[in-house]
Amino acid sequence: MSKTASSSKAPKATTASKTGGQQAFYVPSPLSLGPDNNVGILIKRVQASLNRMIEQHVSPLGLTAMQWRPLVMIYHLGINTPAELARHGHVDTGAMTRTLDRLEAKGFIARQRCPDDRRVVRIELTATGGQVAEQILPAIALSLNTHLQGFSNTEIQGLIKLLERMLVNGDLPANEPNSPDQP
Repeated sequence: MSKTASSSKAPKATTASKTGGQQAFYVPSPLSLGPDNNVGILIKRVQASLNRMIEQHVSPLGLTAMQWRPLVMIYHLGINTPAELARHGHVDTGAMTRTLDRLEAKGFIARQRCPDDRRVVRIELTATGGQVAEQILPAIALSLNTHLQGFSNTEIQGLIKLLERMLVNGDLPANEPNSPDQP
């Protein structure tokens, strides 16, 4: 199929009525959606860069990028079941189970069956796991601060608000206009 024929089947640019009366910023073209100005790609690249830096800081603790997250969730958020850890970590339960197996083998966590419901497994940090978990937030803060060098507090707060708005917009059904009234 020719480029012309295939482009005729491409979705049309979002109309103003579908974007709350605003003209759409992106159009379905390689130039518009290229890696240098595609917000989605840029956010993913920033996330990958943050993850690499955090992993560099936590690797001396014996942790990988996948392993530090459950420790933080257990220690700081009190999340203590594999299913909840998977949900909050945005991974499938199989991946979380494998991660917990590795953390248990390293002596960072212990699994305990719930006495009231033997089907439920609770995750507890060991003393060693607690000591390791205490060192993760400083690594995260250092990594975030490194990425935000040169930003003013006002710019950082503005960035947070913009990202929060994107999350709200992303939760809207695909056919509803944008509802956030914030500028």
